[in-house]
Amino acid sequence: MQRIARMKKELVLLTTQPPFGVSCWAEDENFNDLQATILGTEGSPYENGLFKLAIQIPDRYPFEPPKVQFTTPIYHPNIDNEGRICLDVLQMPPKGRWKPSLNIYTLLMSIKLLMNEPNTDDPLMGDIKMKRN
Repeated sequence: MQRIARMKKELVLLTTQPPFGVSCWAEDENFNDLQATILGTEGSPYENGLFKLAIQIPDRYPFEPPKVQFTTPIYHPNIDNEGRICLDVLQMPPKGRWKPSLNIYTLLMSIKLLMNEPNTDDPLMGDIKMKRN
């Protein structure tokens, strides 16, 4: 029940005060599956692109991170061909940096930032090379 209350609160925030170029909504009333879009940032290789993501909320959220995956193909060193994202806040410690104080808003902003600033030190797709802006 706490998970649903928290998800409602998070989605209200994302609806009333969305980050620029980001939207997110629930696919069901249990808030197990969310959809999101991120608009490519001006001046980036993704400018004018609209990228869709699927977000699965685990039963133990916020004590476990959501599973987030691009459903729109994207050429990026930290995102594989299946849309899986290599980002520390999407992983549990000790390897990752997820903590219950993080939320969907923060995750989506972190993914948008990763799109603009690839982490070339920890690539999922090592053969992809990108210039930094």
